Amino acid sequence: MRSARTDNKYKTRLAGGISVFPIGPVGNSVSLSERRPPIGENVMAVKFNNVDLNLFRVFDTIYTESNLTRAGQILCITQPAVSNALTRLREVFNDELFVRTSKGMTPTPVAQNAIGSIREALDLLRTALMEGNTFHPESSCKSFRLSLADLAETLILPGLLKRVQAAAPHVSIDSDYLSYDDSVKELATGKLDFTVASPLLDKTQLNYALIIDDTYVCAVRPGHPVLRKKQLRLDDYLELSHIHLSRQKEHSTHVDQVDQVLHKLGRERRISLWAQHYAMAPHIVQTSDLALTIPRAFAQQCNLSVMELPFAMPKLELYLYWHKSFEQDAASRWFRSIAIDPKLAGDTPISPSKTETDPNG
Repeated sequence: MRSARTDNKYKTRLAGGISVFPIGPVGNSVSLSERRPPIGENVMAVKFNNVDLNLFRVFDTIYTESNLTRAGQILCITQPAVSNALTRLREVFNDELFVRTSKGMTPTPVAQNAIGSIREALDLLRTALMEGNTFHPESSCKSFRLSLADLAETLILPGLLKRVQAAAPHVSIDSDYLSYDDSVKELATGKLDFTVASPLLDKTQLNYALIIDDTYVCAVRPGHPVLRKKQLRLDDYLELSHIHLSRQKEHSTHVDQVDQVLHKLGRERRISLWAQHYAMAPHIVQTSDLALTIPRAFAQQCNLSVMELPFAMPKLELYLYWHKSFEQDAASRWFRSIAIDPKLAGDTPISPSKTETDPNG
């Protein structure tokens, strides 16, 4: 007959393989208050030697998701497996770690104190595994997934795709738009490679680099009557009919900053067209007398003439973000070498550009 010590092992499938967690005799219920670590100077070494490192991935995912079911989905294990792993973690830390509340699984002070070191350790392990990796762009069939809003997609994709195809003919790009929260989660799991966004408040898990640093201009069709003026005055600007671009009814995009600036000046422009997408706007400008306030690089991609704005506008700054755990990943490093370039936005004009003021119309 096999001993209880041999039989009493609990097996759970975690991401990365089978993990074996030794437990006490069957039927024995041990409360947290009754658990005591071994006495002696090697207590911490004994505890660490008995801990499966996969548990710390579970810890990090529960902390991020605040939900056991979602944690299981990300780790590709069942919710009961996550619960069992959490039980083992509670035994290791001698603490509840996560308490169920109306807001989900809320971390205890012990969990809050531990999460920083756990994430740092996981990042070191990922880095160690990736240090020897290589990436061969000329033969790779990798698909890079990016999260790009409408303006970023319009500014960046033409030049980016041109560069990628020149160096890696079999590599593809999958462009989508995700919210900030979803982007951070998918960057952490590797489902998303990069996101392009304006400066973010919380960058603790991300590395980033500036890829667009541009000013706004007033763009009109070549031959527009306003181009006869040597300088665009505020009254001239307000006499024009404008296109307003916004993804949301609240008009919270970069272009909406124009109206915020004018409001501070006690002025208001005339909006003749409210629209959502940047890609179609230049075609309307080219066939009408409507004006469009856009980044200079965007105007340079189109057959539009530009005039300097008669008021100060904040610059457009867009950053490329990637998760810190992929800093040393060879494929990620190659892609960043292609994408991080101030000239990227103007790399591929949509048509021959005419960006100087045309005094003769």
